Amino acid sequence: MNGETNGGQKAAQGAQDASQQQGQEQQETQQGQSQVGGETPDYEKQIAERDEKIASLEAQVAEAAKNAETAEQLRGEIAELKAQGESDRIDFKLQLAGVRNVKAARALLSDHDNDVDKLKEAEPWLFEATGKHAKDGSAGSGTTGLPNAGAASDEGKTLKHWREIAGLTDDDKKE
Repeated sequence: MNGETNGGQKAAQGAQDASQQQGQEQQETQQGQSQVGGETPDYEKQIAERDEKIASLEAQVAEAAKNAETAEQLRGEIAELKAQGESDRIDFKLQLAGVRNVKAARALLSDHDNDVDKLKEAEPWLFEATGKHAKDGSAGSGTTGLPNAGAASDEGKTLKHWREIAGLTDDDKKE
């Protein structure tokens, strides 16, 4: 809006400048007639000069209008980027707090004054109790579901181990 106001002011100022210049040219024309003593001035030349000045001023007005539109468009883009940045910042805070579902947390966040800590306190089910994001720095259990590296993977060894525990020996097999 401010750019449009400035553009309008520039246009009004340009129109005032043009009218002042026209008034000065008319005075010069009248003075030229009185000084020359009856010679007719070149009206076509004066009209062409005025037309050029008018075209120049109109171009300046059009340029000012373009600048105002561009500035308004850029302001809109800046506002959009700021809003996106704020949204991303909230998502990152939720992820760092260990949220299980960002979308659900965002829906409830407004009920808790957009404070992640208040949300975590009020809705603990929404956050992981332990994990890589825990505040105390603990890293969870670390299980992968794979067998322990020290565990016997040979079935024969496992069977032999259980036979020894049960008190059965390989000597019993030979008899």
